[in-house]
Amino acid sequence: MGRWLLKLLTIVFAIFLLAVCVNMFLAPHHIAAGGVTGLGIILEQLFGFDRSLVILICNAALLVVTFIFLDRQVFFNTVIGALLLPVAIGLVPHVTLIADPMLSMVAGSVLFGLAVAVLYHNNASSGGTSIPPLIMKKYLKLNTSLGLFLTDGIVVLLCLLVFSVDSFFYAVFSILITSATMSYVESGLNKKKLVYIISDQHEAIARDILAEVGKGVTAVPVVGAYRRKQLNMLMVALDSRRYQQLLAVVNRHDGQAFMITDTVTDVHGRGFTYESGSV
Repeated sequence: MGRWLLKLLTIVFAIFLLAVCVNMFLAPHHIAAGGVTGLGIILEQLFGFDRSLVILICNAALLVVTFIFLDRQVFFNTVIGALLLPVAIGLVPHVTLIADPMLSMVAGSVLFGLAVAVLYHNNASSGGTSIPPLIMKKYLKLNTSLGLFLTDGIVVLLCLLVFSVDSFFYAVFSILITSATMSYVESGLNKKKLVYIISDQHEAIARDILAEVGKGVTAVPVVGAYRRKQLNMLMVALDSRRYQQLLAVVNRHDGQAFMITDTVTDVHGRGFTYESGSV
């Protein structure tokens, strides 16, 4: 129950952060960066409709479509955010926090990407244009990123017709910044080092990595192509902050050890996603 409540509060926080981005950063400068929020901004400008009402109607219609064409799990993961977003849009004040359009667009887009990444991390969404791409993928075998580009692209083109050319390009840049922020939050904050070590002193190096660095070591039999000599290559996955400690261990035993270091975005298993000791 505690975990469920924490997840619900996190989703509510992310939804209200989306509303802050729309009402205080993007909408005041006529930046309709795709989605039903962008459509709400456009229709509010054209016909005077309340943007929260537009978002509510669009999300309700998309929920019906989701229930019909997609599985129930997708529907239940979407329903909370889809119904809460128009409420949050209606509650958050419509004020201009940053007068400069460029700075407001950048700040709002970064926060928007952060909020969407938090929703995705909790298997939730705010509904809107995230639904049509899932339907296109299921029935037309169309990549979701392409489907999202098409649906958001229609809204951005409407922005060009309703607002100025400046607003159109602000909307395009907003989508790019939002996507980059989401990508960084999803993978960039969890980067690890994967190190391959080939040395005649592999036993001593492995022993000290286990004892001093506190990470597991995997010995992989390899054969050098030139000398046809059989060795054990050590493979170690570790956090970036422990990398220098590992280098010190290797250099202490073999200053000429052959090493390859790669940066990886995710590592699962004991010592990383589990709390118990090293692999």
